[in-house]
Amino acid sequence: MEFKEIDVKKMNKNPFSMIGDEWMLITAEKEGKINTMTASWGGVGIMWGKTVATAYIRPQRCTKGFVDSSDYFTLTFFNGKQKKAMGYLGSVSGYDEPDKIEKTDLHVIEFGGHPSFEEAALVLVCRKLYAQEMKAESFMRPEEIKEWYPDKDFHTMYIGEIVKAYEAR
Repeated sequence: MEFKEIDVKKMNKNPFSMIGDEWMLITAEKEGKINTMTASWGGVGIMWGKTVATAYIRPQRCTKGFVDSSDYFTLTFFNGKQKKAMGYLGSVSGYDEPDKIEKTDLHVIEFGGHPSFEEAALVLVCRKLYAQEMKAESFMRPEEIKEWYPDKDFHTMYIGEIVKAYEAR
């Protein structure tokens, strides 16, 4: 597949559908190894005068260690395709299956030295700017904790500057 670099501000995609309905893969590299996970929580916008993406990862996810160890992560979108692979990558831990990507029909490629997937429709290369662990005392509505965090395994929020965006041709 061929990709072209695009201006993310001119992207004609609905981020609510892309993230919430079609899902994305959060991918990072650590010590020469790559890990990825499926996510349906996140966002895009402007922060500190930069185009940014936010991603949320629970503490028990193997991918969190990869994102924590790297200055960059990628967000990969497939236009609603690859749901089987994404379902698998979201349900199987890299702790249990370190080579879980190989068990899908996805192929790792690099964008400026950062891992993503050849089958992608859109890739956002993000440089980490900020990470914050969510805390119970910061919630304004305790019912959100009850519904989403019964085990108190609060996400870490990552804000990444979108330094490059690539779209499949």
